[in-house]
Amino acid sequence: MQTSMQDKLIIALDVESAREALNLFSRLRPFAGHFKIGSKLFTAAGPQVVREMAGAGARIFLDLKFHDIPAVTASACVEATRLGVSIFTVHATGGSEMMRRTAEAITEIAEREGVARPRAIGVTVLTSLDNNSLAEVGISYGTEEQVRRLTKLAFESGLDGVVASSHEVGLVRETVKDDFIIVVPGVRPAGVSHDDQKRVMTPAEALRTGADYLVIGRAIINAPDPEIAAQKIIDEMEQEMSLESGV
Repeated sequence: MQTSMQDKLIIALDVESAREALNLFSRLRPFAGHFKIGSKLFTAAGPQVVREMAGAGARIFLDLKFHDIPAVTASACVEATRLGVSIFTVHATGGSEMMRRTAEAITEIAEREGVARPRAIGVTVLTSLDNNSLAEVGISYGTEEQVRRLTKLAFESGLDGVVASSHEVGLVRETVKDDFIIVVPGVRPAGVSHDDQKRVMTPAEALRTGADYLVIGRAIINAPDPEIAAQKIIDEMEQEMSLESGV
């Protein structure tokens, strides 16, 4: 039976083949509530790897960051629903109509076909971006204001949550008081390289902000012993929650 800390951990399977992904899933399933399939694995292995893992009992976070005209995005997300994923992402910068039509489409298809409705969440500002990066593409607001605006838009459009940096979790909670999930990428244990991420925190720090789910990939899957690496992260998360509760 999973602990609450295991349920909060999403392990990113950013590998090159279905065989690698399924092997890691088999080894790491006691440590995580969800497994992330992103563009690298999905492009290499296709939707079949999602079907296989979901069929084996995995809860899948499909992180393809859909961003297209409303009809195309909604149709793609209907297919994601049929694949049996638990959570998927769209870019909140796609606008309110894109997000609204997506939310409506997945609700309708889930009810009509008797499948579970996944949670649709909006990507706000990628953790590889900072204020200078936003300015380069013509966005005059800083990261915090952009996250605030896109969070409000995602909520009003019927999405179930957002992806945001751990640095912006507090302002997401201020912006939306309802039951609204926050998935935090860019989480790195102490001593692990930040790679191309700019706005990062350790697992304990991210939990302290109030994140619902933490996405961790390379620090686990590239470790000499992924099981030990995952257990250390779970231990760190549990220790943080014990300190928070005064236990």
